[in-house]
Amino acid sequence: FIGSTVTLHPDFGAGTFHNQTLGIPYQVVAGSQAKVPVTLGAFFDESDPGPEPIPSNALIEGYPKPGNGDRHVLVLEKDGCWLYELYNASVKNGKWSADSTAIWDMTINEQRPYTWTSADAAGLPVFVGLARYDEVTAGAINHALRFTVPTSQKAFVLPATHWASTTTDPNAPPMGTRIRLKASFNISGYPADDQVILTAMKKYGMILADNGSAIFISGVPDDRWNNTNLNLLKNITASNFEVVQMGTIYTPANVPTGPSPTISSFTANPTSVTAGSPVTLSWSVSNSTYNIIDPQVGPVRGTQIVVTPTATTTYTFYSTNQFGRTTATVTVTVH
Repeated sequence: FIGSTVTLHPDFGAGTFHNQTLGIPYQVVAGSQAKVPVTLGAFFDESDPGPEPIPSNALIEGYPKPGNGDRHVLVLEKDGCWLYELYNASVKNGKWSADSTAIWDMTINEQRPYTWTSADAAGLPVFVGLARYDEVTAGAINHALRFTVPTSQKAFVLPATHWASTTTDPNAPPMGTRIRLKASFNISGYPADDQVILTAMKKYGMILADNGSAIFISGVPDDRWNNTNLNLLKNITASNFEVVQMGTIYTPANVPTGPSPTISSFTANPTSVTAGSPVTLSWSVSNSTYNIIDPQVGPVRGTQIVVTPTATTTYTFYSTNQFGRTTATVTVTVH
């Protein structure tokens, strides 16, 4: 299904092609970055709702002319260690919309609920699979890389949680398949920057994250990339890789099930205030992986947070684990 003779292709680089940058961009913001609502589209029921710290000038994949591609927007909030990812994102009159959103807690080993997508078809975070120029100049990429294939299986293997295929042939790769450059492959003749990428492919490999062209690997657009050197990677074929043992392959027949989080309480104190007065939202939840409050707040840790509503507001608490999501609401009256 992948094709033993197809060649590796860096889907990133310097400059533009058809007025589009090459790769998937990201931006870093501080915890003080204002959060804005995101209108959800096609995959709203598997998205993380709530406001996100997306700058009005955030880079959309394909900028300066994003076009009709995947239009990812990736935002790292550095103070709280949150990663916000949007798929098929657009901004109009300062208002953001996306077909899918995922919020990742970078302090834990977070997993999407089984069968849920993310901003990526495999239900994985996009940012952590990108080759970045700063990593290459530092001399090491210390993680697996994201790659695509034309045909995947209607199945996934962890850490992936979602399939995007109708193909049930067991020879097709499930989402999350990890392939690794063979240890015997000689990289000594490649330029130093290529050797950093190839070394990562030998140590950490590449994880199948989406449907697309055969063994296209993802990276961040950067005008400092040497495209001539990157193009040398196209001499490497799929047969130079091996598939790493997968463990359990999950299909519609054996997807794990279990209890969603239990929200024991979600309260506001006080529940009636004058505009601009502080209100403490408190919660008690068990069996939860991550929690989000919408509107105004976004992802939260701990057991309480202070808000200052300016109008009567119903707050929704979303608690998610690997099996699903539970919600609770509380209304604060503003007079």
